[in-house]
Amino acid sequence: MVEKEPTYVIIDVNGIGYHINISLNTFSSIESKENCKLLTYMHVKEDAQTLYGFVDSSEKRMFLSLISINGVGPSTGLMIQSSLTAGELQEAILSEDVGTIQSVKGIGGKTAQRIILELKDKIKKEGFAEQGQILPSNHNTLKNEALKALTTLGFNKSVAEKSITSIIKQSSGEIKLEELIRRALKTA
Repeated sequence: MVEKEPTYVIIDVNGIGYHINISLNTFSSIESKENCKLLTYMHVKEDAQTLYGFVDSSEKRMFLSLISINGVGPSTGLMIQSSLTAGELQEAILSEDVGTIQSVKGIGGKTAQRIILELKDKIKKEGFAEQGQILPSNHNTLKNEALKALTTLGFNKSVAEKSITSIIKQSSGEIKLEELIRRALKTA
């Protein structure tokens, strides 16, 4: 790679530099690596040919599913994947959490509902996230209650969400709401 930025990379292929748009999640996965493999998708329009890169196949499949939805283009798909991990997006779709999807910049209520409607059955059938990326459904209520408490205290919703998700994944058993909020306050 010739250049790495949070929203794109430039790779050198036999002296030709290719600009590849990436999500923030992909960037965080490749940031410290000298050499890595990116799966790509080329979006062709009348006036442009744009490359998009993904760190794994689940992220690429989710992106292709997102852009197949009317009203969700590649830029919006990349914005969604920069704001939510594949597991978080899949969890939001399966639990019909319109608010989480709508929290992404540029996504309105109707688009969030359309994403859920069009992808819910597909995700149930095929699944997108790698093993272990999806939180067990019994944590949904706990997560939502902790998120509500943290946002009431003035924390940024996306920062609080990532902190809560991380803590739940790290806890080897059941975690109580109070303990989850206490630990999230330290990390958010």
